[in-house]
Amino acid sequence: MNLARPIILALLLSAPLLTQDLLLHNGKVVTADRGMSVHEAVLIRDGRIASVGDSSELLPDALADSVPMFDLEGKMVLPGLIDSHVHALSAALSEYREKLPPLDSFDAVAEYVKARAKKTPKGEWIIVPRTFPTRLAEMQMPTKEVLDVTEKHPVMFDASYVVVVNSLALELAKIGPGTPQPRTGEIVFDENGEPNGILRSGKHLLPGLDETAGFSDDEKLEALEAMLKRYVEAGLTAVGDRAVNDEQIALYRKLHKGSRLPLRVVMTWRPGVPPNFATLLRQIKQADFFTGTGDEWLKFGPYKVTVDGGMTIGTAYQRYPYGEFGKQLYGMTNPDDVGQQFVGREKLLAIMRAAREKGWQLTGHVQGGGAIDTFLAVMEELNNERPINRERHHLMHASFQSPEAIEKAARLGILADVQSPWLHHDADALEKVMGHEGMEYFFPLRSYIDKGIIIAGGADHMVGFDKNLAVNPYNPFLQMSYSITRSRSQGEPLYPNQRVTREEALRMHTSWAAYLQFSEEERGSIEVGKLGDLVVIDRDYFECREDEIKAIEPVMTIIAGEVAYQR
Repeated sequence: MNLARPIILALLLSAPLLTQDLLLHNGKVVTADRGMSVHEAVLIRDGRIASVGDSSELLPDALADSVPMFDLEGKMVLPGLIDSHVHALSAALSEYREKLPPLDSFDAVAEYVKARAKKTPKGEWIIVPRTFPTRLAEMQMPTKEVLDVTEKHPVMFDASYVVVVNSLALELAKIGPGTPQPRTGEIVFDENGEPNGILRSGKHLLPGLDETAGFSDDEKLEALEAMLKRYVEAGLTAVGDRAVNDEQIALYRKLHKGSRLPLRVVMTWRPGVPPNFATLLRQIKQADFFTGTGDEWLKFGPYKVTVDGGMTIGTAYQRYPYGEFGKQLYGMTNPDDVGQQFVGREKLLAIMRAAREKGWQLTGHVQGGGAIDTFLAVMEELNNERPINRERHHLMHASFQSPEAIEKAARLGILADVQSPWLHHDADALEKVMGHEGMEYFFPLRSYIDKGIIIAGGADHMVGFDKNLAVNPYNPFLQMSYSITRSRSQGEPLYPNQRVTREEALRMHTSWAAYLQFSEEERGSIEVGKLGDLVVIDRDYFECREDEIKAIEPVMTIIAGEVAYQR
C-alpha cells in the first residue's frame, strides 16, 4: 500500500526526523513479547508504542491524524537492540586521531610502534592499543624485544590486565634485575633474572603514563558522541557502559544535558582505585547516586568490582593451573599459576554489602572459575542476610563455568552478562591452554537457559570503530550468529550442544537484556505503552540461512519514534 509514500520520503530525507509519531506498516513486526508474536504494523505516538496489529486496522487512524508513515514492503521490524557490555570512551578515542592497522602479529605491532615514533615527541609514551596474545599469529605474549624498535620513547603494549613495556619504559620505572616484587602486581623476569617487559597487573608502576593524554575534554565529548552514533547505525538503541568513573559520568551527563545522547545508556559504576579500603567504603556510602538514578535516557545500573583479570592474558583466576601452553601464550614462569584474584572473599563481601545497603544492583568481573566461585560465595552470604533473588545481581563474563556454579547461580537468582566475541575470537587459543574438556562449560549459554538463568548479550567493545572488526565487534547480528552457531575463527564449532535458538539469541539483545537493566517495563519488546525503540532490518532474521544472520544490516533505527538512522 503506497498511499503515504510521498509524505514518507519527504520526511525521511530530512534528517533528523523530529516527530515522535510514526506508523510502520506492511511488514513483519516481531514483538519479542512473551509469545514472540508477529504483526504487520506498529503505531508510535508521542515516542511510545500506541498499537500493534494489522495494517488495515492501524492505517485509517494514522491517515486521519496525518501521522508520518513508512511502508516496510515486507521488511522485518525488531525491538530496539541492546548491547549490555561496551566501553564506549576507550573505543571512541582509539581511532579518533587515525585509523588503526590490524595488530595481529609481532611484526604488525613493531611496525605500529615505528610509525607512532615518527609522529610522537621524544620522551612521550607510545601506547599500542588493546589486543591480546590469543589474537596474535605467534599465539605468544610479546616481550620488550618486540617493542624495542624505538630508543627515544617509552612504549606500552596494552593487553588489559597485563601490559608489556620496552627497555626504556623499564628504565624509567626503575625496574631491573633484582627489583623486588611490588605490593600489587608482578614483574616477570626471564631465566637470566632480567625483566622481560611483562607486567602482570603492573600498569601502576609506569611513571607519567596517561592513556587519554592529548585529548581535550571537548574532544572526548565529541568522540564519545560519535561512538554512540555508530552504535545506533548498528541497530542499537541502548547500551550498558560497563565501567564508568567520575570523568565518564561527567561526559555522559553533559551529553544528556545538551540533548546530545544518540541512544539510551545504562552506566555501571566502577570508581577509580582509592588510596585505601576505608576510602572505598566511604565513596560508596557518600555517593549521591545508585541503581536506577537517572531517567529513560541515562541512568545508573549496577556497582562493579573487578574480582580477577583476563582469560586471554592468563590473569583470570582459575580453579586449576593454566598448564604448559600458558607459559608460551601468557609468558608465565610458574607452572602452578592459576591467575590473579584482585579482591579476596572477605573484602569483596564488605564491598558488596556496603553497595547493596546503598541500593546498588551488584556485579563482578569474574572470568575464571575460581573468581566465579568467590563471587557466588559472597552472593550466598548476602542471601543469608536477606534474600537476593529479586535484586538482579549478575555475573559479568563468567567464561569458565561449572555445573555446580550454574546450579548455585540459578538457586540464588543470579543473572549473567555474556559476550559471544570471546568465544569466536579466543576459543582456539584457550583450548590449547585448557584442553578440550576444560572448555566444556566455556560460554555455556544452553546450560544457563535450561536452568532458568536470564542472560544478556553484549560485545565488550573497547577498541576500534568498525562494527565487525573492532575489539570486540559490536555488531549485534554478528554476536547473535556466534551464539547460535558456536562458531570460532578456526576449526569446528565449540561444544555445539551449548547453542541457542534464534529466538533466544534475539531475547539476549532485547527482553532479557532490558530485564538485566531494570528496564523491561520500558523497552525490550514492542508492546503498547513501551518506548518506541525499533530497528528495521534488510532480511528475515528467522527465515534467512543461518550463515546469513551475521550479514543482516539495519535499514532504519528508530528511538522514541524518531528515525535516528536510515541506511
